[in-house]
Amino acid sequence: MSLTYTAGSLVAARGREWVVLPESAADMLVLRPLGGSEDDIAAVFPAFEDVRPAEFAAPSAADLGDQRAAGLLRTALRIGFRSGAGPFRSLASIAVEPRAYQLVPLLMALRQRTVRLLISDDVGIGKTVEAGLIAKELLAQGEATRLAVLCSPALAEQWQGELREKFGIDAELVLASTVSRLERGLELGQSLFDKHPYTIISTDFIKSTRHREDFVRHCPDLVIVDEAHTCVAADDTTQGAASSASNQLRYELLRRVSADPDRHLLLLTATPHSGKESAFRNLLGLVRPELATVDLESPAGRAKLAEHFVARKRADVREYLTREDGLADDSLAERTAFPSDRWTKDEKYRLTPAYRALLDDAIVYARDRVQAADAQGRREARIAWWSVIALLRSMVSSPAAAAQTLKTRSESATARTAHEADVLGAPVASDSAENDRLEGMDVAPGAAETEDAGARLLDLAQRAAQLVGPAEDAKLKALTGHLRKLIAEGYHPIVFCRYIPTAEYLAEQLEGKLGKKTKIAAVTGTLSPQQRLERIEQLAAEAAEDGDPAVRRVLIATDCLSEGVNLQHHFDAVVHYDLAWNPTRHDQREGRVDRYGQKRDQVRVITMFGEDNGIDGKVLEVLFQKHRQIKKDLGISVSVPDETASGVTDAVVEWLLLHGRQGSQESLFEMDGHQESFERIEREWSSAAERERTSRSKYAQRAIHPEEVAREVAAVRAALGGADEVRGFTLEALRDLEALVLDPRDGDGDFTAQAGGAPAGLRDALAATLGGRLIEEDRPIPFRTTPAIGRGEAALVRTDPAIGAIAAYVLDSALDANTPGPRPARRCGVVTTDAVGIRTTLLLVRYRFHLTLPSRTGERQVVAEDARLLAYEGMPARARWLDDDAATALLAARASANTHEQLARNQITRALDGLPDLSAHLTEYGTRLAAELDASHRRVRKANEEIVRGLKVVPQEPADVLGVYVYLPQQPVPLSSGAEA
Repeated sequence: MSLTYTAGSLVAARGREWVVLPESAADMLVLRPLGGSEDDIAAVFPAFEDVRPAEFAAPSAADLGDQRAAGLLRTALRIGFRSGAGPFRSLASIAVEPRAYQLVPLLMALRQRTVRLLISDDVGIGKTVEAGLIAKELLAQGEATRLAVLCSPALAEQWQGELREKFGIDAELVLASTVSRLERGLELGQSLFDKHPYTIISTDFIKSTRHREDFVRHCPDLVIVDEAHTCVAADDTTQGAASSASNQLRYELLRRVSADPDRHLLLLTATPHSGKESAFRNLLGLVRPELATVDLESPAGRAKLAEHFVARKRADVREYLTREDGLADDSLAERTAFPSDRWTKDEKYRLTPAYRALLDDAIVYARDRVQAADAQGRREARIAWWSVIALLRSMVSSPAAAAQTLKTRSESATARTAHEADVLGAPVASDSAENDRLEGMDVAPGAAETEDAGARLLDLAQRAAQLVGPAEDAKLKALTGHLRKLIAEGYHPIVFCRYIPTAEYLAEQLEGKLGKKTKIAAVTGTLSPQQRLERIEQLAAEAAEDGDPAVRRVLIATDCLSEGVNLQHHFDAVVHYDLAWNPTRHDQREGRVDRYGQKRDQVRVITMFGEDNGIDGKVLEVLFQKHRQIKKDLGISVSVPDETASGVTDAVVEWLLLHGRQGSQESLFEMDGHQESFERIEREWSSAAERERTSRSKYAQRAIHPEEVAREVAAVRAALGGADEVRGFTLEALRDLEALVLDPRDGDGDFTAQAGGAPAGLRDALAATLGGRLIEEDRPIPFRTTPAIGRGEAALVRTDPAIGAIAAYVLDSALDANTPGPRPARRCGVVTTDAVGIRTTLLLVRYRFHLTLPSRTGERQVVAEDARLLAYEGMPARARWLDDDAATALLAARASANTHEQLARNQITRALDGLPDLSAHLTEYGTRLAAELDASHRRVRKANEEIVRGLKVVPQEPADVLGVYVYLPQQPVPLSSGAEA
């Protein structure tokens, strides 16, 4: 007759001890190794395998450790927890330590039965992490079973990597390039959205009719939409027809997805307004239909919005949980190391005589072509207009781009109508801020209007090809100087270009010109999104392999990298080689490096412009200076509406064709016929800025008070440990394990360690997380106090894989007295110390809890763990128990005198023999702890009565006593004895 095991009980099988999980049945046990993670779960069949009840063995009096044994074992145990008992089911199992401010959206989500949030935190604050936290938590609680992320195809691989590496969510990519392979693996009638529970989907791919209908029918119960502002269209839109139609298709898709009131929906965007109030309202309507029409001027309306909307600037969270936030003290204060500011400078250059002559002739050609086309009809005029813009933009970019454009047919030349010509040609000039339009936009446009370029264009192309190199290309020469200066000051710059030929030209020309220790790579739209990331990682790896801190990285890129891709770990300066025709594009470029995780306090930004090319100076004067002033006044960037930027650049080109380069010093606002247009643009832009300011002040996050965040942060740190504890543990453990540790004690907390002398088991574990070559060659491993780490580095946070490997080794060696080599932690210890006045015993106790967590999909049974320190004075039979703070304080006690070996053995034996006398108190403490956990779960979900109603937290008896440590008071030593202290 087989035994029946309850969830949470211990069994012995396969040579180790396991915890029985709630999914078990009479004929099959689902087990997790004691102290193991969800990845180690196994199924065991008692009918075929030997399974027996197990009790956690008491510590051995023969295996004594020193004064640090208790602290090391406790921290190793807590770092290893992947199934914490607190209300946040996922925090113990993710590979990122969220900032306190990133818990705010999570707290907001847990108070809603169906989660509907618009997360509009500023660029670089960490919206992806905030969304990932919510997704992981909802999946862990059973509130959601499937997930879909809708994003630009260029960002799909990055989303996949973030979810897998930080949150353990392995999502399938659903893109135009992958769907055929995925569909081949489907059964008859099966949807790929049913087969793959977690997917990352291209918004462009899914908006097509066939795929849209399939997605809507089989849509997961949790959907995240990245860059959500591109998925709504303004009611009064005046933007380009193609952009408007594209947005309308996405909006229709999301409207149908959001129509299911039980579907969780997270909308992410740093620019919820995008200059259009109606678009903002449509976005709110996706969150909740009533928000589309709610009166946001009334307190009640703003309170309703606050339940679903969070929008914070960097200044709001740079210092968080301080007295200024209403807290009593700064004990939980968290300071986030965003770059303090951008160092920006506009650097001008002047054309060489030969280049100036070429540009003048190109302008003359353009003027002649436009005048001739005006007489031929509206269609011909629009084709000529877009061809001329392509010609002029390529001409001021580089000789390579100019030569390519002059020999290529204009895309708009195939248009059958003037409207079609505008649809095809507008992207050439728009520099739209919408990232779905970045793919393919770095291809050099065509200027020829027939298959065979005319003689004048071919002549211009040949002249352009002769201007390559720094002798005739003053712009290239100026760039070389700027890069040399940045490199000399220790920076790793990214150079952004508009066109592929320009980027390839720069990479070729700069090779060998920036010093032997500078590595250069180019990334353009010729590479797939995945290949782009691989090229960047390859550049970083090549620089790191040299092991020389003087090696510098220079990346030449087009705008295929200007949105979404995070580059702050590898680069810290931006050079705008080609001036974009929309300042928002520059913000996007700079935002790739100026974000959370950037190690530099100050990011360098250089904007290059042609002083005498007739275009750059005017764009800089009209668009960029206004944009910078608004940013200075508001502290945030306000997107420039595409139609506003296009209106300015159209006027610039018209003026250039009329006046040539020689009129370049005149004020653009004095042009006849354009003053009224510029005044309208000024009004629209100022209005957009005012709406953004109002949004940030009126509608800022107020649903969660900092005190509520502080309470949960304190509880999480108490259960899982904080950064200081992790750093101290790692330092001590590595030293005890005979690694060579170099701690400079320079105040930043970073240190390095060489693992060559450590036990083979630890070396193998570190090689798996940091790279085999690093360990084999015994290179120094940098341990950083910031989560922003590079290749071959470890972050001093409990969820870092390298820290986890060290903790696992310390814990396993403590539990196995036969482990060869050094064992930093032990399960017993006796310390003589002046920190106590009476014999005091410290217990490290592991509690297991059986949690019943109701959800919308039914009850979920979970076994969770918690580690606590309990301490008592005197003998076990008459124990006087100390409070939690006093017990924790014993970890800091240090030996003030030697303890005789036999005395130590007698004292620990007495303490171990007295453990049965403590069982009643340990049980009572577990019951009290279960009540506290129950209250914590209810507090976090206080607005969700349905979920709270069936919640249960039951302690599993008996608790496991992992460690017993006796602290003896130091006895006065007679002066005549001569005994040593």
